[in-house]
Amino acid sequence: MKEMEINREVVYAQASIKEREKEVQRALATSLRDRDKEREYHKRDEAVQHFNALLADLVRNPDLTWREAKKQLKKDHRYKLAELLSKEDKERLFSQHTSVLASKRRDKLRALPTITNKMEREFREYQRDKQSGAKAALRQLLLECRAITHRSFAAVKDSPAALNAITDTLQHDARYLYNEEERYTALEHAPGERLQTIMSHLEELHKKGPPPPPTASEPTRRPK
Repeated sequence: MKEMEINREVVYAQASIKEREKEVQRALATSLRDRDKEREYHKRDEAVQHFNALLADLVRNPDLTWREAKKQLKKDHRYKLAELLSKEDKERLFSQHTSVLASKRRDKLRALPTITNKMEREFREYQRDKQSGAKAALRQLLLECRAITHRSFAAVKDSPAALNAITDTLQHDARYLYNEEERYTALEHAPGERLQTIMSHLEELHKKGPPPPPTASEPTRRPK
């Protein structure tokens, strides 16, 4: 009787050990599967990153089809780094990429009117400042030009050649040039205003008449 109990305990112990071994094996198998899954996940994640980088470098037109893009992508050696991805995965990533590109393009198009209006306003202000500066430079040049006298206005009225002679004289001064390298004259974009500025100066001198003699402005000295 006692021997039977001992045998029963031995059998029970052996069965318990076997069951524990099975549990260990199951746990080990589960751990290995999880590790393999994690390794595969990291490999796939790397493949996705490589493929997205390839898309960013080669696909910049949102209107490109997957068939057209695939031909370009396959020519790059980095395409092999995405071998773990299925055709469906690659096409899905391509669609996501082109959707982002299309969205950015729409945003730029929406912002374009605002940017254009701002640029136009800044350009008009720049042109206005440039024109004002050109007029001021031209008026200063006219004041300093000794070839222009109170007789110049009448001379220009009598003969256009007199005006040409004046402008030829003015052109020797760098201030008459808007862009000296390209030979654009001041107020080239508005020749009517340039001519008006010159004629207004000539008319003003004409109205003033001849300048007073140098001694006219000096005070009269009384004899001692």
